[in-house]
Amino acid sequence: MSEEKPKCKDVMQHICESLGEELNSDKCVAIKNHLDNCTNCKSYYKTVELTIDFYKQYKVEIPKETHSRLMNFLDLSDCD
Repeated sequence: MSEEKPKCKDVMQHICESLGEELNSDKCVAIKNHLDNCTNCKSYYKTVELTIDFYKQYKVEIPKETHSRLMNFLDLSDCD
């Protein structure tokens, strides 16, 4: 059974909760507007999404050092 992808509202809720903000706060509304309109953020998100999907689909096992380099490259090293 495949995992259900989170909905945009769920992602925004998570981001806003992480920032200690309400979903309809000025800060969260500004973030959503930015994400909706920024081609760089959309490209970054798509890159992360494709990378995760690839590793899940092919059940790739990589050395810890390689994983760390990938996370650094994607600027996600704090998510390890």
